[in-house]
Amino acid sequence: MDNAITVSELTNHIKRVIEESFDQVKIIGEISNFKAHVSGHWYFTLKDKNAQISCTMWRGVNNYVFFTPQDGMKVILTGKVTVYPPRGNYQLDVRSMKPAGEGELQKAFEALKRKLFEEGLFDEERKKTIPVYPNKIGVVTGSDTAAFKDMLSVAARRFPLVKILIAPARVQGEGAAEAIVHSIEELNKIKDVDVIIISRGGGSLEDLWAFNEEIVARAIDKSKKPIISGVGHEIDFTIADFVADLRAPTPSAAMEMATPNKDEIFAFINEFSYTSKNNISEKIQDLKYDVDQLRRTYGFKNLPSIINSKKQTIDNYLYRIQFLITNFLKQKNDNLLVLSKIISNNSVENILRKGFVLVEQENKIVKRKEILNSNKNFELKFYDGKVKIEK
Repeated sequence: MDNAITVSELTNHIKRVIEESFDQVKIIGEISNFKAHVSGHWYFTLKDKNAQISCTMWRGVNNYVFFTPQDGMKVILTGKVTVYPPRGNYQLDVRSMKPAGEGELQKAFEALKRKLFEEGLFDEERKKTIPVYPNKIGVVTGSDTAAFKDMLSVAARRFPLVKILIAPARVQGEGAAEAIVHSIEELNKIKDVDVIIISRGGGSLEDLWAFNEEIVARAIDKSKKPIISGVGHEIDFTIADFVADLRAPTPSAAMEMATPNKDEIFAFINEFSYTSKNNISEKIQDLKYDVDQLRRTYGFKNLPSIINSKKQTIDNYLYRIQFLITNFLKQKNDNLLVLSKIISNNSVENILRKGFVLVEQENKIVKRKEILNSNKNFELKFYDGKVKIEK
């Protein structure tokens, strides 16, 4: 019992032996259970058909990895073997990661391409229209690259009126995908940017890999501005090409697709001016002929006679209207006189003048014998006065 050691002592002894013996190793295997933690650290397992080892790659170190690891990808790792005492596990502290050949990158490319295709990110109905006459073009690329200088030359030659706004971004190596996404988002915030070009010159599959990252594809799809992808050479295809609204074979070709040709515009204007002048002259001649033909018709030759005839017709209508109105008013006036005479003849004064008498009792006219109260006073109204009968 005096020779017994604790678990911690044994683990620390194993840790020291292992870490001193495997301070620098280079190992190849297949990634599984890959997890990018919110802290920025990566945790995954590296395995072959007979064994596996846990791996960690710390934030800051993994920034130098130019691709996003995926389960099933075969990679070459360098690092040191360490022991994690709380669990008694040994693991690989990864310092660098590279794909085990272009075949692995190609496999990852095809997997992501298939995934995004099934989601519909390549569908034509999602493509936005490229403006014909842009006022301002945003460019996502390296600011000091030959590709960008070629693009400026193309824009100056084809459409000098356009403004070029560059959003500089690293287009290769670690952090390139994140830089491209940031530049796309920044250009989307500028209202007068009409179209965005993302581009870089040619290179190997590894050189162009930033444009094969899923975050770049998502940023292109999310962009409210139309995007033209001009990455690599004509034979190069990236995920960005499939998601973009328009794919150009080279950066220079992308600028050509984004700008109209001033020579073609001038030629169109000249042709339009010449054609329009001829068309207008022909139209004038046709209208002159039509006017001349109208002047020769019967209607124009006898125009004064036709006008006088219409005047006479109007006079006849006016006479008839006046006659009808006069007769109508006379008839109504005669009817009014007859009615006035009837009313006058039937007035109380005229009736009394004929010898009739009105009987009034208590300020009311007595119309019937039974209504008269013989016990009360009443009045007899004649044409020439009243007689009061008292009881």
